[in-house]
Amino acid sequence: MVKGVIKSGIIVTIFVALLQVTGAKGDELYFIDAHSQVDHKVVPLQKVISLMKQGGVHHTILSARGKLKGRALQVFASQHPEHITLAVRTKGKPYDTGSLKYYKALKAQVASGKYTAIAEVLLYHAKKGSKAPEYLIYPEDKRVLTALEYAIDNHWPFVVHIEFASLYGKTKRFMESFEGMLEQYPKHPFVLTHMGQLKSSECQRLIKSHTNIYFHTGWTNPAAVTSSNQPWVNLFKEQRLATEWHELFIQYPERFVFALDNVFSEHWSGFYLEQMEYWKKALAELPVKAAHLIAHGNAERLWHIAPKI
Repeated sequence: MVKGVIKSGIIVTIFVALLQVTGAKGDELYFIDAHSQVDHKVVPLQKVISLMKQGGVHHTILSARGKLKGRALQVFASQHPEHITLAVRTKGKPYDTGSLKYYKALKAQVASGKYTAIAEVLLYHAKKGSKAPEYLIYPEDKRVLTALEYAIDNHWPFVVHIEFASLYGKTKRFMESFEGMLEQYPKHPFVLTHMGQLKSSECQRLIKSHTNIYFHTGWTNPAAVTSSNQPWVNLFKEQRLATEWHELFIQYPERFVFALDNVFSEHWSGFYLEQMEYWKKALAELPVKAAHLIAHGNAERLWHIAPKI
């Protein structure tokens, strides 16, 4: 009975969100970027808002990176509460080393009351040149579980970064550990970044096996894929979604969350708008309800963000 009530509540929430959208703006499609980052080289920060407006992105869940101070991002977010959700920062040397500073920083950010999301937690992250080191941290690690505890306590989706296509021999171990986490916390939503670098059939298997798994679309379009030498999954075939992904989005629209996952200053540029052009065209070819869920509805439901009116 309880499960039925929960499911009904979710359906009602989605329906209300869609009503608000269609009632106010017809079938206008807007986007929520459920996961992006910004560093100290993005000057001024107002550039973020400008690009969002140009690209049709109404809201962004944003975390600090590099030398950008949390306080500076807090001030920026307070100036644009309708457009920015602050995410607790997890990345950095303290996380890498597991130092006490990492745990203190998490606690301080959450206690401030200024954050309503938590940024991705790196489990497996391949080395990205000189910009980002390799991370190999299993789900049962204290660093991961501490972040998860904060996410659960605050009803924030837990965003997990695992590059399965880059694991080379450790895929089974990571998948088993990750699925063990999904099973241990079946009522809590987990969002796998970059589609986990998984094939459509692998995503479908996880969706069928776990009711609490979601996938975000960061770095899965041609503009992003061709600008990197990493094995990102490309959801597109030329200008359109590839057939297998188009079908999966229609079959399970409630499980996919739009995200760009901008990281460095060069991503907050024309590159941003180039990616958005791909996504606008792709989602315009989906059924209206599916397009709205993926573009913004699922993010609104999972992170409790007010729909655009």
